Amino acid sequence: MLTIGIDVGGTFTDLVAIDEAGRTVFVKSPSTPADQSVGVMTGLEELAARLEMSRADMLAATGRLVHGTTVATNALLERKGAVVALLTTEGHRDVLEMREGLKGDRYDLRTPPPDPLVPRNLRFGVRERLRADGTVETPLDPASLDRAVAGVRAAGVTAVAVCYLHSYRNPAHEIATVERLQKEFPDLYVTRSSDVWPQIKEYERVSTTVVNAYVGPVVRRYFGNLERRLAEAGFGGSLFIILSHGGMAPVEEAARLAAGTVLSGPAGGISGCCRCAEWLGVSDLVAFDMGGTSTDISLVADGQATLSADGGLAGQRIALRSLDIASIAAGGGSIAHVDAGGILHVGPESAGSVPGPACYGNGGEAAAVTDANVVLGYLDADAFLGGKSRLDRVAADAAVDRVAAGLALPRAETAAGIHRLVSLKMADGIRLMTLRRGIDPRRFAMLSFGGAAGLHAVEVARELEVRRIVVPVTASVLSAWGMLSSNLRYEVGRTSIGIDGPAGEENIRTVFNDLEAQARTRLSAWFDGSVEMERSAEMRYGEQIFEIDVPLDDIDWEAPGLIARIEEQFHRRHEDLYTYALHDQEVVFVNARVAAVGRVPKLCHERLSGRAEAAPLPRTHRRAWFGGWWEVPVYDLPALRFGQEIAGPAIIEAETTTVVIGEKDRMTVNDLGWLDISVGGTSA
Repeated sequence: MLTIGIDVGGTFTDLVAIDEAGRTVFVKSPSTPADQSVGVMTGLEELAARLEMSRADMLAATGRLVHGTTVATNALLERKGAVVALLTTEGHRDVLEMREGLKGDRYDLRTPPPDPLVPRNLRFGVRERLRADGTVETPLDPASLDRAVAGVRAAGVTAVAVCYLHSYRNPAHEIATVERLQKEFPDLYVTRSSDVWPQIKEYERVSTTVVNAYVGPVVRRYFGNLERRLAEAGFGGSLFIILSHGGMAPVEEAARLAAGTVLSGPAGGISGCCRCAEWLGVSDLVAFDMGGTSTDISLVADGQATLSADGGLAGQRIALRSLDIASIAAGGGSIAHVDAGGILHVGPESAGSVPGPACYGNGGEAAAVTDANVVLGYLDADAFLGGKSRLDRVAADAAVDRVAAGLALPRAETAAGIHRLVSLKMADGIRLMTLRRGIDPRRFAMLSFGGAAGLHAVEVARELEVRRIVVPVTASVLSAWGMLSSNLRYEVGRTSIGIDGPAGEENIRTVFNDLEAQARTRLSAWFDGSVEMERSAEMRYGEQIFEIDVPLDDIDWEAPGLIARIEEQFHRRHEDLYTYALHDQEVVFVNARVAAVGRVPKLCHERLSGRAEAAPLPRTHRRAWFGGWWEVPVYDLPALRFGQEIAGPAIIEAETTTVVIGEKDRMTVNDLGWLDISVGGTSA
């Protein structure tokens, strides 16, 4: 029985198949942005050919297919989601514009806030009101609801978000409103805040619900197309979607909680990174994932990835918990240009997959990072993707020459500047994830993955003084590979401010037990294996306005003194994050959270034995730039054996990735068959 992981990126769709014995086969296929399911099916055809099977036979032998998608991500970034109406409590329709009263950059007085996803004329106030404890102050007014429904009908929207004040305490008014809307508009995508994110904080709840409505129809339509195409091709197994928190869920759940898919693809990479950390015996890793359009950066500390409820995308707040990932507009397709002042810039514009970098030969003329890497000799123009494609060296030269003209520099130095600038940009992204949080990146190793990461990893690491880089054999498709180690996950939460006093301990036990029963019931409908529960809380000091997530799995829930133990856990977590704790300050318990986790079988791996004594022989030599032109050895990655070492400068090539090793660096093949690079020297 096979399991297949699929990660749709901006340029390529990555597919990985693993059988029960652990045999792994993978391919990269061009993405099709207009309808991602077309590229997925083409990639499945190529994957089947690699397995020497027909696509129908491969899909018939597949028990589980796990998919990471950028459909919701692209809809938000490109503002191509649904036309949404918002029904909210009368007098509160401007919450989307008021936001939290804060600017993204408080010192930038000129940049306007992002445009709300719902214009003011499509935000309808409904007469109703709940008190903060969930009791009814003003009943839901039928006449007011009638006027809002008439406004929705006249506007011709394709989705509706319903978010009433304090509905996290009592969803009755929202449920009644949704029932009315579904009766009037059976084809509309309708979502309510008490179902999407039933917690305190009005703006976060409204924004998250609106995002869910905005991307929901697009996501649901894509999943429908994909399911139909897979069924027609012979797939009869289970289809799961990776959500932003790194767990997977069935299609219907992912369509319901569409806002939870905005980091679907990168989340698979973090799952893979955690598994790599386990296999390597390394507890601290920087995940460096550079693809064609962007670079995703995250941390695995003490073997665990961090979940955060502070996420967002394209200026829109999404309060659902997600893996803590920083995305940077820097990839192989990032376009280089010179501004009016003669300053070189790389990105944020990207050539994407269509037309792509100039060297792709698809009509692109702007110089992209990939074009610079061709000019520098890092990429073999005659054997791209293992010989399946040829790159146009002449077009790459011409594109870089146009940038060079604006800088009055030679072609090679211009290409080196593009390479250097994008590497510095990615190093700065890692600094944001580490140094700004009080974390020293020098104690971390770097896991380099994504199709383009190997070309830049050494320079990025050298800039940060990171001394070790690991490149897995599956580096170019690690996100798709990592999805196959993701567990099923369903999260529930409840706002429970003020759990204290004599009955506090029993109240808090009751809250968590209720949430656990709810999560277990929901997950059991998808999964018949063993289920584990994870408990956590969102807490803060009394005078703070933002909470931190506090894991509570190590708490003794039955012994007396429960609240004191939870508060002590909060103090320790606060000190871990911010280097201090205030033991004399009031601690406020805000949200209780439980996750039900269905464990899937772990990926198999086999340690290599018998270290190779002979030095590896290069497949060829190629002229490449390392501060000047060198004739460097080029090695074939699949031909390397455990224990072999290579001193830089050198280039190591596989079908789907290329790794560049600098003059002062040394690479060893470890017992997983992966590249383990020791970075020497300092950055220029």
